[in-house]
Amino acid sequence: MKLLFAEDDRDVSRAVVTLLERSNYTVDPVYNGNDALDYLVSGDYDAAVLDVMMPGRSGLEVVREARRSGVRIPIMMLTAMDEVDDRINGLDAGADDYLPKPFAGGELLARVRALLRRTESFTPDQMVFEDITLDRNSYRLSCGSQSVNLGSKGFQMMEMLMRNPGSVISVEQFMEHIWGWDTEVEVNVVWVNISQLRKQLQKLGSAVEIKVVRGAGYTLGGRNG
Repeated sequence: MKLLFAEDDRDVSRAVVTLLERSNYTVDPVYNGNDALDYLVSGDYDAAVLDVMMPGRSGLEVVREARRSGVRIPIMMLTAMDEVDDRINGLDAGADDYLPKPFAGGELLARVRALLRRTESFTPDQMVFEDITLDRNSYRLSCGSQSVNLGSKGFQMMEMLMRNPGSVISVEQFMEHIWGWDTEVEVNVVWVNISQLRKQLQKLGSAVEIKVVRGAGYTLGGRNG
C-alpha cells in the first residue's frame, strides 16, 4: 500500500515515515501544501495523511482542491487537539477521518488500517492465490506447512502480484508504487527482488511462479498455466 504523508515539521515527518515503512507501507513525504496537492492529483496512492497547518496551502485547502480534482482516495487530517473547528471543516471539505495531535504511533497505524478498509480495493489480511498464502500482518509467505519471512520490498512486490493475479505488472509500476516516482534507486532493484521471490517460492515447493512477459513485466501464475 502506498501513502502520501504531508507534514511540515521534518522531525515529525521522519518519525512517522519510519513508523509507516516499518509496517510495510510505501510512503512519499512532502512538507508543504502545494506539493501535497500536486502529489495527490498526479500520484498513485491508496490513502493520504495531511497536517492541517502547512505552508503554501493548508491541509483543508489541499483536501478541498483534491476532491474537486477528482481524487477519491481516503484522506486523514492531523489537527491540534483543541482545534475542533479544524476537525469539522476538514470533514466538511472531504476528509474521511482526523487524528488529534499529539498522537500515539499505534493509533495512527490503526487509523490508517481503518481508512484502507473503507476503500473498494481493501485487501484482507490473508491473501491467497492457488497454493500460497501471504499474511499481511506477519509478512510471511506460506505454502502448506512451510513459510518464509519476506523483506519489506519483497513483501510489497508479492502483495502487488497477488492483488492482481494474471495481470502484467511492469518494472515501472513496481518502481513508482514501491520506491516512489522520484526515487534515485536503479531499476535493477526490481530484478533482484523478483529473483529472490522466485527462489523463495521454489523453497516453499509452491506450484506458483512469477513469470516474465518479455517487454511488458511480470505476472503471477501456476507452473502449468
